[in-house]
This record gives sequence, structure tokens and C-alpha cells, in this order.
Amino acid sequence: MKLPSKQIEKRIFRSGYDLIIGVDEVGVGSLAGPVVVCAVAITNNFYNKNHRKLRRLRDSKLLQAKHREKFAEQLKKEKDFTFVITSSSNKEIDRLNIYQATRKAMRKAVGRLESNFPLRKIVLVDGNTKIKGLEMDQKTIVKGDRKVFAIACASIIAKVFRDKMMINYARRFPGYGFERHKGYGTKEHQTQLASLSFCEIHRKSFSPVKKLL
Repeated sequence: MKLPSKQIEKRIFRSGYDLIIGVDEVGVGSLAGPVVVCAVAITNNFYNKNHRKLRRLRDSKLLQAKHREKFAEQLKKEKDFTFVITSSSNKEIDRLNIYQATRKAMRKAVGRLESNFPLRKIVLVDGNTKIKGLEMDQKTIVKGDRKVFAIACASIIAKVFRDKMMINYARRFPGYGFERHKGYGTKEHQTQLASLSFCEIHRKSFSPVKKLL
């Protein structure tokens, strides 16, 4: 498996930018809970160093939970690396739709980060659509979480944060198995939905839940 490269970021820095912001989201397809966004800000100083403990870092979906947590803890210790986490709740998702709710969280995360850095900066976005409403340079990268180091970092931090949220929700709303499937539409989750009906954090606009209304 090819690891995310730092080459795209290095080329961007050589072109005159002083800061790269990588952004990614977790929980888009979940039937319950929020969608969580992480934006990371990384300076050129970071890329000029050798990070042995981050050597095998990759997209969060390709890592076991214990490895995601290890990388997340290491990233939090790194100098020249800053991050912000935001989210849109299940109620916002139902009101706005999942796409708009995710973009709202992205704008919030990037806005909070970029205001702290009066530098020439660019946002790297996973996918092929720029974030509307951002007065900043942006570059979209299809499968960016697998190709770009900054976006992979954002995916890991967001995933670890959201998984912990869903484990906490499992204590508040027992019986659904949130601690195992994290709200996604697994067979177990849909069986429990049919048995228990929906709870406070389910997304009522998503069809498996909507049909229970």
C-alpha cells in the first residue's frame, strides 16, 4: 500500500506559500451522531524534519484503531503542527442535508485555524469540490486522504475524536452498539433500530431511520 506523500506539499511551499491547511471529515455515511471535521495547519518547518514516529501514517480508514490513536497522540506533540476540530450535529444534518452540514463544519474549522496565521496559505481539500464561502486559495485532490500527508493527518485526528464521541454516546443510549459500529448502518445497528426505534442522536433524514418515523 502506497503511503501518503509529502511531495505535493513540498511543491506548494516552493511555489511561495507559507502554510498548508489540510481538511477532512468523518461520519458522512453514519446513521447517527455528528459529522466531524478536522483542519490541520502545517508549516514548512514541519516538512523539513524527519518524523520517524509518523513514518507509516496513512488514511484513517486503512489503520487499526490502536494505530490511529498512537498517530493522533504523536501529532498533538509535534511543533509546527496545529489543528481544530468542529462538527455538525445530527439535527443540523437533518436541517441542512449531510453535504451542507459537512461544508459548514469545514468552513468553521478552517476559519478558526487561518485566523491565527497571518501567512500566505492554501487549503487542501479531499475530493473534487472546493469549500464555498472561504476567501482563501484552495486545491482539491481526489482521494486526497490517501495521497496527501496533511489530509491523512486530518482524517486520523477526526476519526479518533469521533470514535470517542460515539463510545460515550453508547453509554447514554445503550442497546444500539454505537461503541462497535460508531453509528454506521451495519446489520447489527439496523437490527437494533428495528427493535428499539431511533434515539436522540439518529439522523431522521437518512432512509433507514426515516422509515421509522
